[in-house]
Amino acid sequence: MAVSLLAGCRPDQIEHIENGKQIATTLENMAVKRILPADFLHATRWAGDSLTGQADRELRQLLADKLRAGGVAAALPYCRPEAYVSTDSLAHTLQATARRLSVRPRNVQNHAPLSAAEQRPDTTRRIQRPTADMFVYQRPILLTDAQCLRCHGTVGQDVSAADYALIKQQYAQDQATGYKLGDALGVWRVTFTRNGLGEFYTMKTRKVMKPRKPLF
Repeated sequence: MAVSLLAGCRPDQIEHIENGKQIATTLENMAVKRILPADFLHATRWAGDSLTGQADRELRQLLADKLRAGGVAAALPYCRPEAYVSTDSLAHTLQATARRLSVRPRNVQNHAPLSAAEQRPDTTRRIQRPTADMFVYQRPILLTDAQCLRCHGTVGQDVSAADYALIKQQYAQDQATGYKLGDALGVWRVTFTRNGLGEFYTMKTRKVMKPRKPLF
């Protein structure tokens, strides 16, 4: 008569694999997933929001600290969140390129011929797929923090003459003044590769987004 070997095992005799749950999760993430076109678009928005949101939060904190410590002179070099180490690190992980663009930039290198619709002061996200292997995320940059008026407000009212002279000394072609609360300063534009988004979706996104059924 065949006897099952498992039948005689008591629970206290079963050897559990150390870090078994973590290993199972890792194997699940490593499994090949079928990613649909709609999933890539969803992942583009999610990754774009994560990257630009992190950069904006760090910018607000740094500016508050620098303005408090040394005014506009101390804060001016830090108004470049796209160049922060943390932003660059996340962009590298996502295989992305992040830029801030404006029709009225402080740095001429950030100039772009944006349409009126692209600069509307709302939270509209634009997700595009210009090629099979490239995805583009874009959203407006809104002036919602009053401290930003010290560099981007009206000269002589929000921006002191001394501070504006300092700004012009570093950015001779500056056009980024005359804004008020609620205005759009420009846009965040982030370009992602298909491979970067695919890995991001596999490792992270499907943990928080409802799985989609294949079309066929």
